[in-house]
Amino acid sequence: MTDVRRDPAALLRGAAVGLLTPALAFAAHGAAGGALVGGAVLVQLAVLALTLGAVAATARAAGRTWVLWVLLGTGQLLSHLLLTSAGHLHGVDAVRSGAVMLPAHAAAVWLGALLIAGGARLCSVVSSAVRVPAAPAHVLPAPETPRAVVGSDQPTQSARFLAATISHRGPPVGTTA
Repeated sequence: MTDVRRDPAALLRGAAVGLLTPALAFAAHGAAGGALVGGAVLVQLAVLALTLGAVAATARAAGRTWVLWVLLGTGQLLSHLLLTSAGHLHGVDAVRSGAVMLPAHAAAVWLGALLIAGGARLCSVVSSAVRVPAAPAHVLPAPETPRAVVGSDQPTQSARFLAATISHRGPPVGTTA
């Protein structure tokens, strides 16, 4: 089995992108004088938020600030299109509201991407600092004490080797040497 290194901040990053997308969209919608939405538009916004959150949690490059900026900007654009499809009107000051809303959205997306990237980096640092002390220490096995040998009916190998090396040749019995 291979040792796969997971990004500890991936779930945090995905949740932040998924939650920030509809929050910014609803804030801008409400600031522009739009009514509360429901039904299919709300479900579509939830699916959009889940999709962007999943992309931010699983994409390798999603830890970079510019990728988060693209994800959040795409989320704002698509959320705005979904909310305008619901038929909300911006009122009399549509041009002035749009001139203020676009820079406000850009600033919010930029700040959100910076905060998410900073939080992801902080999460990575903290989790690596916690992972080191929490790792199990390599415990050396206790040395085995030699077992006492109890007698056996078979001779040991060393006794056999010693018996085989002793020469039985010599002068005949009864002769003096």
